[in-house]
Amino acid sequence: MNIRKPVVAGKFYLSDENELKKQISDIYSKEKKNIDKTYAENDIIGCVLPHAGYMFSAGKAIHFFELLQNSNVKYDTVFIINPNHSGYGKQISFDSHSHWETPFGLLEVDADFANTMDIVVSDVEQEGEHSGEVMLPLLQYFLQYEFKIAPITMTLQTYSEAKTLAKSIFDANRLLKKKILIIASSDFSHFVNPDFGFANDQYVIDKILEMDSFGVQTEIVSKNISVCGYGPIMTLIEYSKLLSENINIDILARGNSGEIIPSNEVVDYITILFSK
Repeated sequence: MNIRKPVVAGKFYLSDENELKKQISDIYSKEKKNIDKTYAENDIIGCVLPHAGYMFSAGKAIHFFELLQNSNVKYDTVFIINPNHSGYGKQISFDSHSHWETPFGLLEVDADFANTMDIVVSDVEQEGEHSGEVMLPLLQYFLQYEFKIAPITMTLQTYSEAKTLAKSIFDANRLLKKKILIIASSDFSHFVNPDFGFANDQYVIDKILEMDSFGVQTEIVSKNISVCGYGPIMTLIEYSKLLSENINIDILARGNSGEIIPSNEVVDYITILFSK
């Protein structure tokens, strides 16, 4: 058994199992009145989710996880597609560990997809990376059934790579026929004035709502908008296109770190649901 140990437990979220349960429960209690559970009736494809420390971003992410808990669907495998903040490793890689560990226990990596997809299998990209790991305790807390994970890191975030990755996931699952869910891990504008960040993010959101992946890339690059996981976002868009011509895209929650600690330099967090 080759276990990927947590690297940001005790930093981005609490490392003790009981304390972590309380942390998530407290965040949920504060946010639950703002959650629209009617979206749980949709056929959920995936979601764009923030990946900062729980005290800052989990209140926004929790909207999505509550929908999963209230959905009648049980997922076999959860794809977690995250950016590579270190820049080390291959352009795109599927994590090579057999299991990932969190304070809530072990999660098995779905080797079926690693063996079926045309993608490099490696562990270098996830060695110190937080943006995939932070999703796992929330998944374990809200999903009360067994599921596997498919962690994928995008070091090269381009429209072309996103389209290729989406097709690889789609083609692999045509063979495997599993019920899958895709998490696109991304924060939005980083360390900017709240009004400036909101305006810049809106350029990107408009393209997401239009399902225009190339437009997402163009806006981010041309305007130098610091959306760190736009590769995963484009992948989710392109995968959704392969599933259906009728996709619903809904913003579940939107805010920034200044809501927790007031500042003129904030990071923006947006939760965006993709469903049929």
